[in-house]
Amino acid sequence: MKEKKEIISTVEEKELNAPNGLAVGILSVLVYVAAAVGVIPAAMALDNGSTAFGAPLMVMCVLWLCVGWIPFMGVKVIRPNEALVLTLFGKYTGTLKKKGIFFVNPFSIAVNPASAQKIASGKNPQEATAPVGKKLSLKAMTLDNKKQKINDRDGNPIEISIVVIWKIANTAKAVFNVDNYEEYVSIQSDSALRDVAGAYPYDGDGENVKSLRGSSAEIAGHLRDMLQSRVDDAGIEVIEARITHLAYAPEIAAAMLQRQQAAAIIEARQKIVDGAVGMVEMALERLSENHVCELDEERKAQMVSNLLVVLCGNKDAQPIVNSGSIY
Repeated sequence: MKEKKEIISTVEEKELNAPNGLAVGILSVLVYVAAAVGVIPAAMALDNGSTAFGAPLMVMCVLWLCVGWIPFMGVKVIRPNEALVLTLFGKYTGTLKKKGIFFVNPFSIAVNPASAQKIASGKNPQEATAPVGKKLSLKAMTLDNKKQKINDRDGNPIEISIVVIWKIANTAKAVFNVDNYEEYVSIQSDSALRDVAGAYPYDGDGENVKSLRGSSAEIAGHLRDMLQSRVDDAGIEVIEARITHLAYAPEIAAAMLQRQQAAAIIEARQKIVDGAVGMVEMALERLSENHVCELDEERKAQMVSNLLVVLCGNKDAQPIVNSGSIY
């Protein structure tokens, strides 16, 4: 029986089309100034005994001076690549994503749980990946997690770390589906890295074997796809995920270095032997074709042995010149 994926939330993002906040702000300022100035003629009318005109005017002016600041709460300034998620009495009303000055319901509240947790934990705002505030940053952000010690497919302990380039694609999901979208991306990045690193060997034994060290492009693509599938519910888009550090753990680094050196020496020796055998064959064929000298099997074997020693030796051979007969 197939397991159904649990739906975290049904909240979908909707962009809020708010009126121009600059016009509302200027109008509120003018009315506020008019109310402040209107207090003077209202007081003069009351002083002259004209209560029919002075009393209502005084009440309106004083009332506006007391509550006239409320419209200013609805003026919101949005810079490029910023968004503001708004709720009204607990209900999601929309997201401001366009740059400019807008006017919304003054009683609307901006929501960003990540910023609230940063302030509560006392984190330095300059070290944060997004500005501490109610606004969400829509810019591409970088997550550079610390090194992890993970076992690769062969069980070898390795140290590995990744850098993830991500951004918010759905503001409603980022705010309402998870508690803190930044921590969510960090935790899911660690989990995806552990799963991907455990599925590949550190170094492949053959050309067709994908490995962490030799197939960086394929590993990066696999890592990005896996991480994207895990952060879709949080409204996050993973732009890129790449390995930035890869090495054997210190406890096996020396042994693995000796293993790599031995493999390199063996490979080099194989090439040297293949080349030496080819040169010996060429020498025997040229001597035979040009009839330089006729050698019996024993002399051929001795010549082959001497040539292999000279060609395969680590040091230069010291030749012995035979000034007499070769027999």
